[in-house]
Order: sequence, then structure tokens, then C-alpha cells
Amino acid sequence: MYPGSIAQQAPDKPAVIAYESGRVLTYRQLDDESAAIASALYARGLRRGDVVALLSTNAIECFTIYWAALRSGLYITPINRHLTATEVAYIAEDSDAQAIFVSATLADIADALADTTPGIKHRIAFGGEIDGHESYADVVANAGPRLTDQPRGSDMLYSSGTTGRPKGIRPTLPTIQVDEPGDPITAMMSQMFKVGPDDVYLQPAPVYHAAPLKWASAVHALGGTVVQLDKFDPENALKAIEEYDVTIAQFVPTMFVRILQLDEKARTSYDTSSLRMAVHAAAPCPPEVKRAMIEWWGPILFEYYGSSEQHGMYFISTPEWLSKPGSVGKVGMGTAHICDEDGNELPVGEVGAVYFERDFHPFDYHKDPDKTKAATHPTHATWTTVGDLGRVDEDGYLFLADRQAFLIISGGVNIYPQEVENVLTMHEKIFDVAVIGVPHAEMGQAVKAVVQLKGGVEASDEVAQEIMDYARERVAHFKAPRSVDFIDEMPRTPTGKLLKRKLSERYEVSA
Repeated sequence: MYPGSIAQQAPDKPAVIAYESGRVLTYRQLDDESAAIASALYARGLRRGDVVALLSTNAIECFTIYWAALRSGLYITPINRHLTATEVAYIAEDSDAQAIFVSATLADIADALADTTPGIKHRIAFGGEIDGHESYADVVANAGPRLTDQPRGSDMLYSSGTTGRPKGIRPTLPTIQVDEPGDPITAMMSQMFKVGPDDVYLQPAPVYHAAPLKWASAVHALGGTVVQLDKFDPENALKAIEEYDVTIAQFVPTMFVRILQLDEKARTSYDTSSLRMAVHAAAPCPPEVKRAMIEWWGPILFEYYGSSEQHGMYFISTPEWLSKPGSVGKVGMGTAHICDEDGNELPVGEVGAVYFERDFHPFDYHKDPDKTKAATHPTHATWTTVGDLGRVDEDGYLFLADRQAFLIISGGVNIYPQEVENVLTMHEKIFDVAVIGVPHAEMGQAVKAVVQLKGGVEASDEVAQEIMDYARERVAHFKAPRSVDFIDEMPRTPTGKLLKRKLSERYEVSA
């Protein structure tokens, strides 16, 4: 199913409710507007496999644009709105996007993109006007007839690699029409989670992330209602659950922490008994936090482990987690194989690289065949990995042992240290630098720069602040170090390889 099917059955049913404003997008509107945008993009020359970029706040239009791509065989690339204009331009150009939709609240970035993204032929603004951009309302109003051929499209998300440069994750387009079954996320939510038209799904996260868009679109395909927050606020989340009788909500562990930090009166003022499932993912959840949520909400927590590459997912319910604490569950999509450095499968219980097996090669890294090859098993073309380490026990439960290449996960957001290191290396007072994640009570991890200063430069709080400010001017603020430590000599091998694990272990021990 897809929104067009639901629109025929219940045209006035809310597909999306914007919590703060109360604005409602009905299924009729979602179907009509997404069909109009699909037709308009086709008229502008976009064809199956072409790319549309999206730069937005949590606006309702995100879903009409998303479904326009899904119903016309296009890739859609949502871009993190917190990136700098330079970072946004890189993704927009690297993705080969021919059109971009921009929220008017981000006009400053849109203006900066005008001269740095020559590959974009069509620029559309919504929620207001932006110079040099077509009006979303005009595009919808002047669109031609609906397309009769509606091949299903896909997202193409961006994720940094080991060099720190973002790379597009380009899945194989399905060979189905948008109204045909075959989307694995929709099938999973229908079969495993029994999602249907009676469900109300709370969406508190930024829509440029994979889970918010994929889960919300699956709810739309199954006829439910999405209640979306402009941004996460712990008390607003509880209010929304009570006000709209939310049945399913998805969080990252940091959101649990923020909710638990509310004073007891606030936490107990709202009726959350409508919840039948609270899903969490994106980062490891501290056991004490998870236990506190289970004690409060009951055995309704459901955790999953996956990646933007969509090559596999593992799931674990509350009862299972209580008997297998620390596990991320059993197979839901793609069987895990634990392999050594040569690709040989390891015995049960041993730690190695986690590969997921599908019946096809699920993705390519856009314009990076070497990275695609490195993510593919040496002898099994349909086994892929993102570099995580883990083990599977005798009962088939997966336990993660490490994160990919010292990836920092702060508040459920992936941060790649190399990108920040590349910036700080150019600071006039820095001789050598490493960026690592250190334990943080609220965020899971926080970004720390460990710095070896140049000779004659004295370590001080002022220099530390200068380094943090320098980073914040050059990368998105959430990537910049929140603290700086100074070191006499950076641990490196004789060949110059940074022994980052040694630095991380110091903070693990002292935490």
C-alpha cells in the first residue's frame, strides 16, 4: 500500500500532525501534493534513478516531497540542516542532485548554495519565498496530470567514511510500482510490529535521519498517523503521547535520559498508557537508563540494530533483553555472519566483523567503488559490513563489541573524528591532534580533542577554548569538540599510524 490507497479509503484522515502548530496533512493532501510534485519533476526532465535533495526543518512538506520521489522512481537525499553551507554543497553536488527542495527558514544556506552547486537545475522553496527559487505552492498548482507509471524510488542517505568525507549510500532501486508490496521496512512493521491504521506514531527526531523518514513512510503505507515534533523536547513528547493517544514512539537513548531527568511531577503528569511500543535505536542505551524506562513504561521497549546501509537489522524485545542484557537481538532482516580479517567465519561466541547476508548486494557507496568493495565480503558478494565488531551467542543473539573505526555516537548522531581532525590539523598552535569519543552521562559520548601543541606554546584554558571555537567555525557545531585535553606526545607507531585506541582506553579507565 501507499498513501494513494489510504486516500481512497479515508481521504480526510490525518497522515501527519505537526505537534507544535497543530497543522494537519490529510491523506488526500499527501496523495495529491506528492503526485503533483512527481509530475512536476518529470516535466522538468527527472527520470528513474535521478536524485532530488531535501534541506529542511521538520516541516510537513518533507513527507509530500519524500513520497513524490518514492512514487516516481527517484532517489531522495535528505541533508542534515545543521551542516555548514560548504558541507551541504558538497553533498548536494556529490549526489548529482538535479533538484533541491529547501525550507524557507534555511534561506541563508540556500543563498550560499546558489554559486556552489551548479549541477542543481531546479530549486524549490516551501514555507515561504527564497530568491532564485520556484514556489512550492506554484509547482503543485501548475503540475500536469498524474503519472501513470509510478516506479518505486528510494532514499540515498549520506554517511562519512574512514576519510571523513561523506559518501552516498545508494541502494538498488526496487523493480516494483509504488503501490505494490516489496518494501522491507513496511513489511517488517506490518508483520513484526502489527502496525496498522489504528496506530499513531510519535516522530520526535530530525527528518534528515534514516529512521524518521523510513518509519514514518511505512506508517503512511499502512494507514496510520504520524505526530511530528519540530524538535525533541522531553515534556512535549509526553504531552503529545497523552494528547493524541500515541501507540508507537521511537527514541534515541539520549531522549530517554532527558525524559528521565524531568522532575517527578512533570514525568507523572501525563498519561502514557496508550503506548504499546517504545522503539529505540541509533546508539547503545545505558543499561540503567533502559531499566528505568522499563520500570516506568513496562515491557514495551523494543530495540533494533541496523545502519543507514539497510543491509541488515536485528531486534530485541524487553523480555529478551532482560534475559540477554547487552544484546541487540536476533535476526529481523539479513542474517549476521561473524568473520575474521580474512573473511573466514568464526565459531559461536567469538568476536569478529559483523557481515549481513542478503539475497542481493543491497547497496553501493556512490562514486566510491573501493569503499563498496571494502564493505563486501571477499568471497560472498551478497555479504556486506559497515565495520562493526560483534559476536553471536549459542541462541543466535547478537552482541556488539565495538564501533566502526572509532565512530563517535553522541545523542544518537554519528560523528566521524577524521573530519574534525583534518580541520584542527591546520590550527597554527597544534602539532598533532586526535579526536575521540569519551563517555558522557546524557549524550552517550562527547567529542574530545586530544592535542599535542607546537613547541613554545603553553597549554591553558584559553588555548583550549580557542581550539574549540576554531572547530565550531569550520564544522557543524555538533561535530566540534566539547573539551580539549593536552598531551606531551601523541601515541603513534614508527610508521606514523595513530594509536587512537590507546587514547580511548585512558578515558574508558578513568570514566
